[in-house]
Amino acid sequence: MTNSRRLLTAVTGLACAFSSGCGGGGSASKSNVVTQPGQNVAPITVNAGPAGNYANGAFTSVTVCAPGSSTCQTIDGVLVDTGSTGLRILSSALTLKLTQQESAGGNPVVECLPFLGSYTWGPVQTADVQIAGEKASAVPIQVLSDTDFKVPSGCTGFGVPSADTLGTLGANGILGVGFFAQDCGGACVLAATNPGLYYECPSSGCVLTGESLAKQVQNPVALFSTDNNGVVIELPAATAPAATLSGSLVFGIGTQSNNALGGAAVYTVDRNGSFSVSYKGASYGNSFIDSGSNAYFFLDSSITGLPDCTTDTGFYCPSSPQTLTATNNGLNGTSGMVTFTVANAQTLFANPSDNVFGELGGPSTFPGSGSAQNFFDWGLPFFYGRNVFTAIEGRSTPGGDGPYWAF
Repeated sequence: MTNSRRLLTAVTGLACAFSSGCGGGGSASKSNVVTQPGQNVAPITVNAGPAGNYANGAFTSVTVCAPGSSTCQTIDGVLVDTGSTGLRILSSALTLKLTQQESAGGNPVVECLPFLGSYTWGPVQTADVQIAGEKASAVPIQVLSDTDFKVPSGCTGFGVPSADTLGTLGANGILGVGFFAQDCGGACVLAATNPGLYYECPSSGCVLTGESLAKQVQNPVALFSTDNNGVVIELPAATAPAATLSGSLVFGIGTQSNNALGGAAVYTVDRNGSFSVSYKGASYGNSFIDSGSNAYFFLDSSITGLPDCTTDTGFYCPSSPQTLTATNNGLNGTSGMVTFTVANAQTLFANPSDNVFGELGGPSTFPGSGSAQNFFDWGLPFFYGRNVFTAIEGRSTPGGDGPYWAF
């Protein structure tokens, strides 16, 4: 198992971290309960993904249709990601012809979305979206392609590589079900404040453009007629490496009997979807919850004392599993200690059939993240054995208005 295949999933993060224009004391509960079925429940599976080389990737199926029609395509192998907003589908996986969004000047609209370890580039198109029994109409989505429109220097300038093919993304698409209704928010409404996400692309080349909130790539959940205030990811515990693990993506929070918040502790987040984590007496802001990351990514060896791997670079390789503690701190004053274990990545990867790793960790040293290692990225291992809620900004829930996360 090479390092390249194991870092494929370290691509997600919050586009809102690039602009403040995005969006507007408890104990940690654990649960292995898989929800009762319903029209608001989509199955998710942690496996090797459509490229056959994914570690800790949670995948589901999404049906997209030409707007207002019954001409549809179901796309499997779509990564479920609480660390981003919006549906993004590889052009190579899409056989359906969708409606191209155009600017006021009649030019195609194309998006560049930077993640922590990569960026996606491709046209904004419109589709009706169905997941399980939930539907959203006329949803702006991103179709990923480096070839339909020339990538401008403003997009490559984020300093991370492209993830617009199956080989680089490791999935057929990303289903971003994070905190926000749009993937950029107010910052992208005007070209002058656009931080490099939306472009209009005449034949002469792509230039920055303003994009109204309604035309930005949308969180499909926010457009459902019901169960539209957030999601719950439910996965059983991963007590040992395994080939697959099955769970549920549940739409809505407190809207039906199968998505009740119960006694989960609520952690509110800032306008970038971030909160702080306390570790070894220091506080690390800009931390986030992210089902699209494939490990506990946090700090570096100089702080954690965990040695880096020499072959599986990008991960920690302690000589024996290390049990650690950290404390999450919401903006609302909620705090809760988390105990987690980090094992030797090289040992975890020894069996090439395994894709589920509950003890996988690494330093937060993604390309383009800069020199400051000041955050915790609670990736998919954090979700194992827990029901984790993500509430959308401005939406009412039994735990208060979003944005927040809870478990």
